Amino acid sequence: MIRFLFLSLLLVSSLAGAQVRLARLFSDHVVLQRQQPLPVWGWAKPGETVTVRLAGQQQTAKADAAGQWRVRFNPLEAGGPHTLAVSARSGKAGAADVLIGDVWLCSGQSNMEWPVKQADHYATEKATANYPRIRHFRVDHQLALTPQTDLTAGEWVVCAPQTVGEFTAVGYYFAQAVARQVDVPIGLLHTSWGGSQAEGWISKEAMLTDPELRAYAEHLPTSWAQADSLVDQKLRRQLLGADNLTPTPADEARYRDPAYDFSGWRKADPMGQWDWKDMKGFRGQGYMARLIEIPAELVGVETTLSLAQNDSPNQIYINGRPVASGVLTGNRRLTLPPNTWQAGTNRLLIRMGNMQNPAWFGLGLMGSANDLAVDGNGQHIALGGDWFLRPAFAEPHTYTRFMNNVGVSIYNAMIAPLLPFGIRGALWYQGETNAGRAYQYRQTFPLLINDWRKRWGHTFPFYFVQLSSYGANQSSNQGSNWAELREAQTMTLQLPQTGMAVTTDVGNPADIHPTDKKTVGQRLAAVALKQTYGLAQPAGSPLYQAMRLEGSKALLTFTNTEGGLTTRGRYPYLTGFEIAGDDKVFHYAEAHIRPDNTVEVLHPAVTKPVAVRYGWADAPVDANLFNKAGFPASPFRTDTWPGVTVANKFD
Repeated sequence: MIRFLFLSLLLVSSLAGAQVRLARLFSDHVVLQRQQPLPVWGWAKPGETVTVRLAGQQQTAKADAAGQWRVRFNPLEAGGPHTLAVSARSGKAGAADVLIGDVWLCSGQSNMEWPVKQADHYATEKATANYPRIRHFRVDHQLALTPQTDLTAGEWVVCAPQTVGEFTAVGYYFAQAVARQVDVPIGLLHTSWGGSQAEGWISKEAMLTDPELRAYAEHLPTSWAQADSLVDQKLRRQLLGADNLTPTPADEARYRDPAYDFSGWRKADPMGQWDWKDMKGFRGQGYMARLIEIPAELVGVETTLSLAQNDSPNQIYINGRPVASGVLTGNRRLTLPPNTWQAGTNRLLIRMGNMQNPAWFGLGLMGSANDLAVDGNGQHIALGGDWFLRPAFAEPHTYTRFMNNVGVSIYNAMIAPLLPFGIRGALWYQGETNAGRAYQYRQTFPLLINDWRKRWGHTFPFYFVQLSSYGANQSSNQGSNWAELREAQTMTLQLPQTGMAVTTDVGNPADIHPTDKKTVGQRLAAVALKQTYGLAQPAGSPLYQAMRLEGSKALLTFTNTEGGLTTRGRYPYLTGFEIAGDDKVFHYAEAHIRPDNTVEVLHPAVTKPVAVRYGWADAPVDANLFNKAGFPASPFRTDTWPGVTVANKFD
């Protein structure tokens, strides 16, 4: 009987697999690209003839040996709703409420993924989000070692108050702004992944054409076991000094030695996932250590050790002696008896495992840095800041499918299955994860754009967001990888059909995820409305054009002045400029806007200017040059002196 049921289920499964079907993208409420030949595809029984009907057109195709079929409809104008109907001997399939309009591919990392429900003014937007001709398709996070032919999940969702919260916020505000001036349906094909690096979104074929990425592409792993092994080797090389070094249990037991030196360990803020401390995807046991200075008056009293949240079994050692073990949930506070500490320097060592709730978190601490402290006798010793971290390589460990562990793997799973779905253009918000390799991004980012255009078969518009403000407002003498990444993005404007939204004025130096996504989407829309839709309106930020000298003054000219240059913010004068002579030492400069819209920059210590920089910091919050249309000037430099990321390459 069991054998009969098994064979019956196998037969049903086989027949279901042969049933004619559409690719996942062609679900109810789909938006198809207007004014372009319309590809539609799916699967049926090998060799089966399939008939497809749409908006009065009919096309036929024969499924190939793998069962895949594809038809191409003649271009259609905006409109609908239509019905997409597929029929074959093996059955029927279709999609209802099909609109013809403009499809914009929305991609990048977390600032593109950021949903409307987490952006500013969600309650207001939710109440008025009745835009049935704006639709959203979210591609699930997936990785693959080879290009995939279809998505495993996803559907088109109509914009309404009850659905808009899950839309990409940048994409939604872009669509909203475009729809107000262009009477066409808008489809947002949303495929992004927080924290992803650009190299994950590029095809293997494109990497093979790049001199710096070719060697990597030639040695891509062919199995996840091989991928994990390569990641393990790389991590051991980074943390231990060689990929053939593997600590033994005896080696790791020495971490508890009261005289052990932790200085060779990874130094990082312990709060959050270790995945984001360049220990990508490690799952297993790990150690975190801290040197703590304890005053003599705390030695003989009871103290409280606060350790934030990690609900795995922990073992805690102070100066080599165990003081606690087991599982504590929530913000942990351990009461320690007198004489646990010694006067002077103490070594705190914690052995822990992956978080249990949530299970996806891995190693690390949840909560706040304020939850790390020693308290006693009225004294408070904060333990925030950097700790020493090290995975336990001697113990069993695995690697989760972290999106940045294998290049091209996001492309394979989240871009390849979309091809050749018709799109009007692409919106891109990414670069934070590549900031450490900003110089290389000068080649990587154009490679990605050209790769996608080649895969889709046309030079579609590609509009992107320049990195916002996050981190320090350091001087040019210290250097800035975020400034260098912005420079690489600006250089990418040399490609045809590209545009950039400058957003340094709407960032948050304390949060990599600024919540004003409306301004970002509207600035992208301004570029599209002018360049793609041909509307005569301001669209761009001032861009540095040229510098000439007038004695000790540097005079700068700009493009995209859009009615003239001005300042914005609390200061009526220009801020954010630096100037240097041939000694390459920068000084915060005095700067003025002349009546002819040139900017004059000077400093008493620089009698012969050689270089000027503007907004050259991770978070240039004092940069206040705008055009009168309200767009902030893009940060820039006039020199080409080597930067802080010039030697950093993708590995």
